[in-house]
Amino acid sequence: MADILHRIGITVAPEDVYTALTTVDGLSRWWTEETDGDASLGGVVRFRFVPGGFDMKVLETSPAERVLWEVVDGPEEWIGTQISFDLKQEGEYTIVLFGHEGWREPVEFMSHCSTKWATFLMSLKRLLETGAGEPAPHDVQISNWH
Repeated sequence: MADILHRIGITVAPEDVYTALTTVDGLSRWWTEETDGDASLGGVVRFRFVPGGFDMKVLETSPAERVLWEVVDGPEEWIGTQISFDLKQEGEYTIVLFGHEGWREPVEFMSHCSTKWATFLMSLKRLLETGAGEPAPHDVQISNWH
């Protein structure tokens, strides 16, 4: 198994980061504008992009601490993988420990997704620190996978 891991610091309270990760409005302001569904525990959130999309089942929500999703629909490489956001306060920063775990093998698409996750995590940071993220379709395009 292979994993994508990132760490980012955001100068807002963990509760604010948690809200951006657990509401359709929050998610649509940093990841993709085409977001809908049920972001509560047990619900499924649908994320759509130009080349396709993903459906995530919400497995765990611990306020201001953790969000865990399982990919239930999307590209074959994503099905069954889990996406986690662990939050902790360190001084003036909320540290976001991000994981997209359980890839069967480290294929080229995984490398692309790692770069895009970093781009979108920076969009989350911009949203929370400045009020404006760069969700798809306004994100940086890096390949024909977008």
